[in-house]
Amino acid sequence: MTSAPPPPLPHPFPYVEMDGHPATEEDLRVPALFGFGHFTALQVRDRRVRGLGLHLERLEGANRELFQLPLDGGRVRELIRGALDRAGLRDASVRVHGFLPPGQSRTRLMVTVREPAALAPGGRSLMSVPYARAVPHIKRPGEFGQTYYGMLAARAGFDEALLTAPGGVVTEGATTNIGFWDGSSVVWPDAPALTGITMALLERALAAAGEPSVRRAVTLDGLGAYRGAFLCNSQGIAPVRRIDAVEFAGGDEEMAEVVGRLEAVYGSAPADLL
Repeated sequence: MTSAPPPPLPHPFPYVEMDGHPATEEDLRVPALFGFGHFTALQVRDRRVRGLGLHLERLEGANRELFQLPLDGGRVRELIRGALDRAGLRDASVRVHGFLPPGQSRTRLMVTVREPAALAPGGRSLMSVPYARAVPHIKRPGEFGQTYYGMLAARAGFDEALLTAPGGVVTEGATTNIGFWDGSSVVWPDAPALTGITMALLERALAAAGEPSVRRAVTLDGLGAYRGAFLCNSQGIAPVRRIDAVEFAGGDEEMAEVVGRLEAVYGSAPADLL
């Protein structure tokens, strides 16, 4: 006997809410016409999030810097829970956006919900590009440069763009943080970049495990000093096979072992209930 198909989800995806209700056409004018703002992206599993406190701190800090307004973490959690309830999901990819349209005195919060996601397995290839984001510590929507260079990298047969500052200084991936493996420790580029939540959790967890990572200037002409590299963001951790024409000496087997250890360390970070 074949089982019955699962019931359809109550909403098409991505499902969008604004300030706790399904987004109307008028609500969607806010991101369409007043897109200046900030956001955080998180993966929810069984209504739990790793690094939830860091996500809330990111939203609060950006909201104060951009709009000079506080942002209550309790309100954010309530809005995420409500959107997940109405979307009918316990596992999901969630984004929380903050906007302040002209003439308004309270931050508008948009929550988007879609299916859970994970980085594709296998070694990634990166194309270096001469682009460094302005005000990189704030995560914000509508990044033309990252999207543009990511598109060029894909057209050239690469998986992602690697952003670099003048002098070939490595900063971050277009949508990820990048870390390097020198054979004994994880090295994060010491350059202006967004500190992702996964990166922050890895730094903490590695230190707690007695394997502290380090920050060091990394340049394109110095890539040969490293055994390998990896990418990380809210969707997970993935090894880097090559950057431009440089293939790392560690190879797939060594980096698979390194990424496996990093995943285990990351998995030890507590997942907080929304």
